[in-house]
Amino acid sequence: MSNSNQRAYRLDSIDLVRGLAVVIMALDHVRDYFYYASTSHDPMASGSIEFDLFFTRFITHFCAPTFVFLAGTSAGLMALRKGKHELAQFLIKRGFWLVFVEVVIISTAWTFSPFGSPELGGSVLIILQVIWAIGASMIILGLLQYLPINAVLAISIIIIAGHNSLDGIWPAPGNGGFDTAPLWVALHAPSSLVFESFHILFSYPLLPWIGVMALGFSSARLFTLEPEQRKRYLLTLGVSLCIAFLVLRGFNSYGEPIGWALNTDSWLQTSMDFMNVSKYPPSLLYLCITLGPCFILLALAEGRTGKLAQVLTTFGRTPFLFYVAHLYLIHLLALLTGIALGFDAMKMKGVFIFYPEGWGFSLPVVYLIWVAILLMLYPVCAWFANIKKTRKDWWLSYL
Repeated sequence: MSNSNQRAYRLDSIDLVRGLAVVIMALDHVRDYFYYASTSHDPMASGSIEFDLFFTRFITHFCAPTFVFLAGTSAGLMALRKGKHELAQFLIKRGFWLVFVEVVIISTAWTFSPFGSPELGGSVLIILQVIWAIGASMIILGLLQYLPINAVLAISIIIIAGHNSLDGIWPAPGNGGFDTAPLWVALHAPSSLVFESFHILFSYPLLPWIGVMALGFSSARLFTLEPEQRKRYLLTLGVSLCIAFLVLRGFNSYGEPIGWALNTDSWLQTSMDFMNVSKYPPSLLYLCITLGPCFILLALAEGRTGKLAQVLTTFGRTPFLFYVAHLYLIHLLALLTGIALGFDAMKMKGVFIFYPEGWGFSLPVVYLIWVAILLMLYPVCAWFANIKKTRKDWWLSYL
């Protein structure tokens, strides 16, 4: 089996790891809408949760950095066959397209209220998350890619390693980011901007994700190496990042604003405290402990051809379709289930953080719903993956 499909900038190992990321991501979003305690988009923010919920949330941390990094990697591989001006045009156009998708299509999937949310006094809630981060970072990358590749790498490392130096001086709005703030605050902190009848929630502060995208772009040359050499480099980088996380986290100083403490009564609580790192914005240590495993998985994915690998690769070749479809499907199922159980349809229609008291299920039920979602979406993704494999229409590059 060839290590690449018909699109030269796509590798099976990349698609496999991306597929694993989208599958795990779906679990996080099913938890958002079906778990009985989903009153926040980040349950780990409370600092004290049960291990099963901690584990369910922690493994999903892997997803966003993987998406953004691999989007940059794919752009870097495209640079091998496109001139800089052509690549810039593609990245900027695709970036604006993804921002549009986030604002219009994805935000509606979260809220089912395209004309205004009653919980916000009738304002239209626009939630800028990972698709926004990818799109906006892609626009910036369209300009950065004119620099020498080592300069792009240096910029990415400076941003990823240095942005936590802003923690003590950068304003951080409260209320989970719903409090309003000047637009520039969204570069490094979750915040909101109210513009006439629109409430724009910047859930993904942009600056660190630009660094991750640029790192993926400048790392694309690794994927032009022979498979065994590439595997060695990826394993070395992955293990090194995991070791760096353990060392830096152990010192409990730079790279993570949330400190950890030794709990002499519970080694489990100490371990969870140690591993609890910040996603909004993604701290240096968050990126170490997510991108490290990402590199390791990319190495281990080389040459995998079993049934599970084929399923994950199929999902990984259709991430855009999967992302849009799974959000609408999850929200629709939650709405219909709530109505069937006697909950107010208007309360169930909006975003999950406004769901009524008493709604939700235990984590085992959440996992069962997650599996059902994947089973429902796989045939659609397999159909579209075949289209992308056999056709080269220009518009397929935007999906």
